[in-house]
Amino acid sequence: MSVARDETAEDSIYARRARYHSAANNFTFAWPPVPARQFLPERDRAFAPETPTGLIALDASDDLGAPYPATTPVLLLRYLKLKAGGTLATELRASGEIHYVMQGAGESRNGEDTIAWAEGDVFCFPGGGVTRHQADAKDCLLMLGTNEPLLALENLRPPAPGEARFQATHWRAAEIAVQFEAVWKRPITPETTGHAVLFSSPALAPSTNTIPSINVAINTLEAGRDQRAHRHNGVAVTLALEAEGVHSMVEDKRIDWSDGAVQITPPAALHSHHNRGAKRMRCLIFQDEALHYYTRTPDFSFT
Repeated sequence: MSVARDETAEDSIYARRARYHSAANNFTFAWPPVPARQFLPERDRAFAPETPTGLIALDASDDLGAPYPATTPVLLLRYLKLKAGGTLATELRASGEIHYVMQGAGESRNGEDTIAWAEGDVFCFPGGGVTRHQADAKDCLLMLGTNEPLLALENLRPPAPGEARFQATHWRAAEIAVQFEAVWKRPITPETTGHAVLFSSPALAPSTNTIPSINVAINTLEAGRDQRAHRHNGVAVTLALEAEGVHSMVEDKRIDWSDGAVQITPPAALHSHHNRGAKRMRCLIFQDEALHYYTRTPDFSFT
């Protein structure tokens, strides 16, 4: 028995939105690729003494075809500049915000949480609400990373106060240095991927992620050494902290590092790091590998 279908005006509106696609290979669709890129003009602005208090976005949305600011499809990084004694309030549409203190000392407040920070510290707050930053008597420079593009993709909002998967956390520079003393004593084997310390908290155990979708680490490489070529599905956004004589090979392209600058290593690209300087290489790395851990797609390989 057939059922008569009464197509109303409203039904027609919904039907007109429908699109259909069929191809011999339905995996042929692709977003614009994530390119290897350095953000040198942004670095220069951040370090210029005359630059006022504010945020300097590392925005690659033009490369990514994104209608919102993005460094990568998941990550948005910014320099956060605070003039001596200055204040800055931010309200970011992210599930979490992660900070690394490049220069200076000060204090940041988000809700009931207050963290007093100094050079070399890492700290994070759950997303949502207002974060108020206050510099001490000298100019300050921080690197700020969030997952704003991930939320923007689906027009999502940050978690309500008290509902985030993690809590405000402070990784102090002095304790980070203690952790590295043990790391550097670890023997180098064919499976060694680097001498790094990752930043996490008990709320996210057993994972080693900083927030559920982002993992952050400081990586190092002794003078004269090479980090073995490898690849993974997560993108790497690298802030060079000690870069003299350091370069990367990304596939067959050489990228020379520059102190204080940020560079992107595209996902799945074969890459290696090489230190020909006199000092130990140091860098801060933001990755969306945490998201790939969750989807079970990290696909790490040395080949």
